[in-house]
Amino acid sequence: MHRRDLALALVLLMQACGPLSAQSPGSGPSEAEPPAAPPGFLQRLAQKTREVNAKVQDLGGPVMDFIEAYYEDHIQPVTESYVQWASNLRSSMLDKIQITIGDYLPL
Repeated sequence: MHRRDLALALVLLMQACGPLSAQSPGSGPSEAEPPAAPPGFLQRLAQKTREVNAKVQDLGGPVMDFIEAYYEDHIQPVTESYVQWASNLRSSMLDKIQITIGDYLPL
């Protein structure tokens, strides 16, 4: 799932950078200095990826805090009762099976 999201983000990033590759970088070179080679597509893509990654990580902290608080407030109280119910059901079923097997096995 994580790789699929990353691949989608890279595809969207490449689509967003497509128009950038068609544009010339900045203003024209001055006569005193030779024309500088524009950064390659992969360098621009790597830079944009780093920027997007930094933004996602900046947003990820508060989002994870919200998810953890929501889980503790709304989901965990409900799941504890279901876990207890399942544990009790398992124990009672196991007891019934052992009693039934004990009734059929002569000693």
